[in-house]
Amino acid sequence: MDPVRNPYSPGAGSRPPDLVGRDDEIRSFNIAVQRFAIGRPERSMMLTGLRGVGKTVLLGEFGRIGKEHGWVHQQIEVTEDLDFPKAMADLSRQAILRLSAGQRMVDLARRPLQVLRSFQMRWHLPEGSEIVLGVEPEAGFADSGQLEYDLADLFLEIGELARSRKVGALFTIDEIQYLSRDHLMALIIGLHRVSQEQSPFVVVGAGLPSLPALAGEARSYAERLFVFRNINSLAGADAEAALVRPADSEGVRWRPEALTEVVRMTAGYPYFLQEFGKQAWNVATGPDEIVLADIAPAKHLATEELDTGFFRVRMDRTTDAERAYLLAMASLGSGPHASGDVAGEMGRTTPQVGQLRDALIKKGLCYAPRHGVIAFTVPMLDQFVLRHFG
Repeated sequence: MDPVRNPYSPGAGSRPPDLVGRDDEIRSFNIAVQRFAIGRPERSMMLTGLRGVGKTVLLGEFGRIGKEHGWVHQQIEVTEDLDFPKAMADLSRQAILRLSAGQRMVDLARRPLQVLRSFQMRWHLPEGSEIVLGVEPEAGFADSGQLEYDLADLFLEIGELARSRKVGALFTIDEIQYLSRDHLMALIIGLHRVSQEQSPFVVVGAGLPSLPALAGEARSYAERLFVFRNINSLAGADAEAALVRPADSEGVRWRPEALTEVVRMTAGYPYFLQEFGKQAWNVATGPDEIVLADIAPAKHLATEELDTGFFRVRMDRTTDAERAYLLAMASLGSGPHASGDVAGEMGRTTPQVGQLRDALIKKGLCYAPRHGVIAFTVPMLDQFVLRHFG
C-alpha cells in the first residue's frame, strides 16, 4: 500500500493518530482545569510507567487542553545535568510574558518580574531576557536561598498573575525521575504551598515507575499532594483500536487474525503498536486490507527498527559489566526479579553487583519496584538483550 499515506507514527513523544485508552487521565485533567476556573482546588498529577507507553504524549495532550482553556503551558525534559533553578527561572519568565501578552505589561507583570529578578539574583542566574533588565528585585521574596521557599514564591506570583487573567498556568516536566532528591524535594515543598493557597498553578510530571517511591522519600506528604496515574500497555480492545482506527481513516481494514497477532506480539505497548502497524502497512500488498500473511515480514522489519533505534539507543550508554547484569536479568525472564537472583545468575553476591544495579537505575534502564527487587524500565528489553548479547 502507499507508504505516503501510512497513518502510523512511531516516535519519541509523537502523538498517535488516535489517542485511545487514556480517557480517564484526559477526563481527570479536564475536570481539574474546569475546577480551577470556578475557584475550586485540585492536585497536581504525576504520570508513571515504562518507556514507550505514551507518558510524553499525554503531557502534550494536557498542554493542548490547557491552551484550549486559555492557560499558558511550559514544558521541560529533565536530564542528568540539568540546572534545575535556571530551568525553573526560564519557564517562569516565559509564563509571565505569555500571561501578560496583550495587556499593559509593565503594570500587570511588574511584581512577578520583580520576584523573578530576586530569584535570578539569589541563585546567580542570567536574566534570560532584556525584559528583566531595569526591573528591581522584590526584597524578601524568592531570595531566601532555600530553593523550596524561593520556588514557592515564584510559583505563587505566576499563579496570581494567571488568576488575574482568569486562567491558569501549567508546567509539564518529563523524565522527572532524573531530578536529584534535593531538587525533587524543593519542587514538592514549593507546590505544597501553592496548593495551600489554592493558586491556579499546576505541575504535571512524568517518569518511570519508581517515581512514587522517589517522591515519597523526598517528602512524606507527596502522595497527598499529587494524583499518581500509572500509564500501562493498552488492553485488548484499546490495542486493537489503536491499529484499526488509523487504517479505517484511509479506507483500509485489518483482517481479525492479523490484528490478533500484532496485539499479541506487541503486548499492547503503544510505541510497538505504532511500529508494527507502520511496517504491516508498508509490506501489505492490499489494496485495502492487512492480512495475516503480511505480519511475518512486518515483524522482521519492526524488530529491526526497534533494535537499531528504540533499544539500541539505550544500550549504547552501558558498559560491558552493565550489559552482563542485564543479560543475567534477561536470562531469568521478563521480571521483576529479586536482586539476589540476578547476582546469583552472575555467580556473584548482591553486594558485589550493587554498583552495577545502581548505575543501571541511574541510567533509566532498570528500576526497583520494591526493596530488593529489580525490573526493566523498557518493555521487552529482555528479548533484545537475549537476541544480541545472549
